[in-house]
Amino acid sequence: MSAETMIAPGFSDPVFQSQAAFRALLAALSEPGTLQKVASEIAPPEGLATATATALLTLADYETPVWLPEPLRNGPAGAWLRFHCGATLVENPAEAAFAVIDGAADEPSLSAFNLGTDQFPDRSTTVIVQVNGLEGGHAITLAGPGILGSRDIAPQGLRSGFTDELRENGALYPLGVDVLLAHGEGLIGLPRSTQIEEAR
Repeated sequence: MSAETMIAPGFSDPVFQSQAAFRALLAALSEPGTLQKVASEIAPPEGLATATATALLTLADYETPVWLPEPLRNGPAGAWLRFHCGATLVENPAEAAFAVIDGAADEPSLSAFNLGTDQFPDRSTTVIVQVNGLEGGHAITLAGPGILGSRDIAPQGLRSGFTDELRENGALYPLGVDVLLAHGEGLIGLPRSTQIEEAR
């Protein structure tokens, strides 16, 4: 196996590291808008933030189809996920249990993913949106479960209209996707129950 095709290691202590990461992910989705850190000490494959790679190592397995943008799916990130998680990488966003998108890319839209059904709203896709930063961008105001009053976040590197997509997604509740914003080791959760407004 050449250096170019070497697959980076995953967790060195899978039980401890996955439990710690799961707690951070749970906190991100139960306390929307709060910055959570995952310090799993892994070297993520090219194209995946540390937080993204850690979340997928923690959540994905051979029963959870994953959608990645084509360059990632066919590159080191796809090989790394198949090796460590046994995950099936799907081409159709609507088939994914978990997905990774570039926040600045035009496609796919949040509505392209599995929004759940009336019988099984919990089977919707969890979408990890990789951004250029979790602070210093255009402010968005959040409200809803897990938020006392309101909370502002200001991620960098989201495409034009993404706030509208988040608002439309929230209007579908209890259907809709859950969103995690990821950069470096940081995560911010935006579950489908969160109400989104442009900050004034």
